[in-house]
Amino acid sequence: MRMGSFTSTPKILNEDRADSDLDIREKVTREELMLKCKEELSHLPLQIKRSFHYLQGLPAPEESTVDGVKPRDPESIRIMQWNVLSQSLGEKNDNFVACPKEALYWKSRRWRMLEEILTYEADILCFQEVDHFNFLKKTLEAIDFAGTFFPKPDSPCYYIKGNNGPDGCAIFYDTNKFDLLKTEIRILEICSCQSNQVMILCIFRRKSDGQEFCVATTHLKARQGVLLSSVRNEQGKDLLEFIRLHHDQRPVIITGDFNAEPSEPVYSTLTTCAELKLDSAYAYLSNQHAEPPYTTWKIREEGEVCHTLDYIFFSKDTMELQSLLVFPCGEDIGEDRVPSYRYSSDHFSLVCDFRFK
Repeated sequence: MRMGSFTSTPKILNEDRADSDLDIREKVTREELMLKCKEELSHLPLQIKRSFHYLQGLPAPEESTVDGVKPRDPESIRIMQWNVLSQSLGEKNDNFVACPKEALYWKSRRWRMLEEILTYEADILCFQEVDHFNFLKKTLEAIDFAGTFFPKPDSPCYYIKGNNGPDGCAIFYDTNKFDLLKTEIRILEICSCQSNQVMILCIFRRKSDGQEFCVATTHLKARQGVLLSSVRNEQGKDLLEFIRLHHDQRPVIITGDFNAEPSEPVYSTLTTCAELKLDSAYAYLSNQHAEPPYTTWKIREEGEVCHTLDYIFFSKDTMELQSLLVFPCGEDIGEDRVPSYRYSSDHFSLVCDFRFK
């Protein structure tokens, strides 16, 4: 069984063709691709600058490189989690009243999005609200990344005129560093009934030492309210059960836009899972082991919307957190919040370095 759509509006079944104009060579260096981003964005303000907070095995401050970014531990794995903002939803549905319309034009916004991805040099990329997978596929394949995409079965993008196909989740990985052993996909269930939310699970093997690990990403049901909080909790339970079936005692990383504050049941459902023994990476930004005050900050008609909804969970018994990308402060974000000319999504990316114990 599947939970049906709550609209009588007819679907518009378009394909992902908006980036057929893309002029990228089959293989380029990361530096060349970043230069392309800078050229395409030269008429806009510079991107919001962010820095890393280091916890474990830190290089000395004098070893800092350009922009204050310290050299990475060669044994670390860098994970990026990001709700990239669906183009159809962002431009025609989400009602960002303080965002200039031009900041949402896809032909420039796509380069700002790619710039964010390239800047932090993550090894594994976990995305939600992807409705331009072919753009990401073509640009990231050029720097030796491979990826998989799983759309929502009844994506809200289907009901928006001029859509570029459904939105969904995606995982990309650096093929120079990892082998993909298997990929599993699932439509999350609530009481044996399929919902409209999905997950992707990948098992990787690191080429340098054969270390295997599991990465999963998801995007849970949106909106506030007690009923929807319960829905998200049931989706979280289903996600955990699916991971239990496939991780085979490997270390686990779970990322996603959970659409849930830390006070919601789904957060404790994940962090109290006895088998997986998960911890939340971004709770380590605080000495009190508390989540950051926001991962999304936007302005809609009802006013400012500032919430913590995005997380990276990891197996604390088998993995060690080394560093995290810090969120920009309100002054750096700007009074109109995000999205903006300087940032392409209404959610900030989360980036962490891990090493295996």
